[in-house]
Amino acid sequence: MLPAFSHLTRSSANNSDTYRFQQQSWPAAVEGDHSHQWRLRLVFPAAVEAEVLAQLSAFPIAAVVCLQRQQPLLGLELLLATPPEAALLDVLTEDAALEWLLLQPTDTLPELTQPGLLVMDMDSTAIQVECIDELAAAAGVGAQVAAVTELAMQGELDFEQSLRARVAKLKGADTAIIEQLCERLPLTPGLASMIAELQQHGWRTVVASGGFTPFVNHLKQLLALDAAYANELVLQDGKFVGEVTGKVVDAAFKAAVVTESAARWQIADGQKVAIGDGANDIPMICCADFGLAYHAKPKLAAVADARIRHLGLETLPFFLQARG
Repeated sequence: MLPAFSHLTRSSANNSDTYRFQQQSWPAAVEGDHSHQWRLRLVFPAAVEAEVLAQLSAFPIAAVVCLQRQQPLLGLELLLATPPEAALLDVLTEDAALEWLLLQPTDTLPELTQPGLLVMDMDSTAIQVECIDELAAAAGVGAQVAAVTELAMQGELDFEQSLRARVAKLKGADTAIIEQLCERLPLTPGLASMIAELQQHGWRTVVASGGFTPFVNHLKQLLALDAAYANELVLQDGKFVGEVTGKVVDAAFKAAVVTESAARWQIADGQKVAIGDGANDIPMICCADFGLAYHAKPKLAAVADARIRHLGLETLPFFLQARG
């Protein structure tokens, strides 16, 4: 019976408890070592560590790395003697309390402890709702707008056309619903702690959203983000005009935010990360060095470097490299 991992993953590699555990099972390793091997990263809450342990005996483990992050999760990197079988990974995918990332010997990850750039989507990524749908519901046109939003996120409609069509439905609504939504904007679990850990290491953090400026500016102020981009609603005499003004923040705009922000802040190669959930985020994800699909639509998940399927955004730091 293997001992629990809670103390292991929260301790240094030289801790006596860690050493004793490793003597009973696999050798310990330091993060960043053995990059010539296949590596499997596992991220999970402490409540399910026993279940995770039960699955590990099937893997060809050569050594174990303890991933230490400032997040309320546990993280391990398994150094594998041989590539894992697809059936084993399928079992991991079905686990609703576990995230995993498989790294081939030639794969590299952005460095958590070096300055980098994070560009993330807002709706259904940084926050748990689609702002246009929430505004529409408050304006009494929710059902009409929500159906169009879903098709746009799946990549079935032109984004700009669908945006303008949905905003037109808001014409005549009271602008007070904007402030009301800001006050109850539900942040995605793990967002604040993820941002704080990245900022501690000198990362630049940016939101690029196909949503609207009042909400990205609210997040920018709340989380001390470096920049925020979104569409500008036209408001007049306390009412929605039903239009947006200026350049639309579409897929191409989001991708440009990644490249232009990296140039602006002189971000090193390999240090650009992007997070999104919909088809509109695909160019942004592809422009980054490491693209993360968060509870994503299939088209985006297919092109991302990694996926978060079940847990919150606090998973991201475990998918970055932190060398000792």
